[in-house]
Amino acid sequence: FFFLFQIITYILSFLPIPDRKEASLVNQTWYLAAQDSLRQSLSQRRVCNVKMTNLDGSTTSRDVIKYVAGYLGPHLHSLCLHGSSLTETSFEELLLACPCLRALDLSGCNSLFMSGALLAKEETCLQARKTLINLQELNLSGVRYLSDLTFNRLTSCSPCLTKLNLARCHITFEFDAYYGSSNYNSSVLLSFRNLLQFLRERSSSMKVLDLSGTNISSQAMKSLAQVENLCLEGMVLQACRDLTNETVSILCQHQSHLTSLDLSGCSELSDQAVLTICSRLPALQCLRLGKLPRVTEAGFQRISQLKHLQNLDVSECSLVSCGELESSILSLAEALSKSLRVLDLSSCVSLGNRSIQAIASHLLLLTVLRLAWCKELTDWGLLGVEEPKEERERVVEKDAGPKFSRNFGNMGFFQPPPQDLEQDGQILIDLAKQACLRANHQFVFSGITVLSLTSQVMCFPELRHLSLSLVPNITDNSLLAIARNCRSLEHLSLSHCVNLTDKGFVEAAGWLHRLQHLVVSGCNQLTPRTLKAVGQECQQLKGLDVSMCSKISMTDVEHFQSHLPPQSQTSIQSRFVGGADLSITL
Repeated sequence: FFFLFQIITYILSFLPIPDRKEASLVNQTWYLAAQDSLRQSLSQRRVCNVKMTNLDGSTTSRDVIKYVAGYLGPHLHSLCLHGSSLTETSFEELLLACPCLRALDLSGCNSLFMSGALLAKEETCLQARKTLINLQELNLSGVRYLSDLTFNRLTSCSPCLTKLNLARCHITFEFDAYYGSSNYNSSVLLSFRNLLQFLRERSSSMKVLDLSGTNISSQAMKSLAQVENLCLEGMVLQACRDLTNETVSILCQHQSHLTSLDLSGCSELSDQAVLTICSRLPALQCLRLGKLPRVTEAGFQRISQLKHLQNLDVSECSLVSCGELESSILSLAEALSKSLRVLDLSSCVSLGNRSIQAIASHLLLLTVLRLAWCKELTDWGLLGVEEPKEERERVVEKDAGPKFSRNFGNMGFFQPPPQDLEQDGQILIDLAKQACLRANHQFVFSGITVLSLTSQVMCFPELRHLSLSLVPNITDNSLLAIARNCRSLEHLSLSHCVNLTDKGFVEAAGWLHRLQHLVVSGCNQLTPRTLKAVGQECQQLKGLDVSMCSKISMTDVEHFQSHLPPQSQTSIQSRFVGGADLSITL
């Protein structure tokens, strides 16, 4: 439906203005035919998940809602309307047509809650209770106009909720609008007291709560954590800047069964909070502590006590020194070798070669590893080879051969490699097979040299996601090696890899038949030849980013789009292409 509408608009753009009216009458027949075809197609499908973002009050949006409600609604389990500006009537029409919903995402749908009239009619509310009887997940994040009244109406229709997202909602924690009253139905604000009452009523069923970006206080957290019979499994508190170590202690004391905890960006937390988490939450499987500038090696070292940990984010630990971090990584890698699957060490600027050796030797079950901006890492560390003095001093000498470190050998990371590593590429591949992240399905490496890159990805045929942004030394040889040996790649990010050229992409594209998303923004040597090669070979492409590519113009992008098949869903990002001036005049 949308595709045909776009085609018609595109055809009309080539006609003189006086001829467009007559042509539009013919196109209207096509448009009506497309609607009939859409009805038949939708009626034959059993789609369970639908995401429709940024819908508005236009005729097109209303038609989409009508068709989804009529043909897909009875089978939907998940519905996302993120950022849409729907009227209450349109939303209620859609909602009542979806009796099997398990998850509903209304994040950023401010227009729905602005008037306070959502589900105001008793008849509609009764119908909604039948429709949402099985709803388990409700996302209301970023809704500015959410009030106690609308919150109560919506949640009263969802008796089986287990997961509630109120991130960045304007919740009043300090001001008590109901002092001396038990009637929590304000049409103006969403109060913590009303939320607390909701949690008391649903204490036996609520399992995951997201209050990210709110001003929750220590007293409020204490009241929440102590709700009788409340046994949360997941708590998300990203960027709650008022959280203190005491607050975390209270949470851990009363919700000791947590398996997932996200405290990213809670800048007031320090080592004390981390120590409390490690001692009081033994069942924790997911821990996110990114962007905590006060955490040092004292807190980092204790994380290895969490024996069931599967997902760990300690990105931007800027106060952890090099030596202590390497010791902590070794301890963590040994302790969590059988459980850890996801590890994020992005922007841990002190991360050194011994740390990556420990990861490569022990964490063989990793599926995601993020080392973006870990600028101290080198190829020598990945191969268990001590850097020559010349390399450490950034002085390149052709005759400077690598020497094996007795310290590295004693640590048991690698067998002593031959001395002529640079002369035998197969040796590098064999070493990589033995030591470098054999189970990974996703890698994110920034700031690592070509030698390690080629050896790591050569033998990973199941690799799906690969991000190598801001790795300036990647060349066409590395790109071709990746393409030939990682043929399952679906997402490839090569942003600002300035040494890549058309030649590399022309050769590599033929091996990337499964590629769906490609990011080459800031690759200034690429020209329309790359667009042509990608367009011809990567038939499943859904996203392409050529922003800031100085040798690709908007005309080139439009030409590329014009040669895509009509049914193509490829989204192209092309900001500041063609060497656009990025300077700002004040």
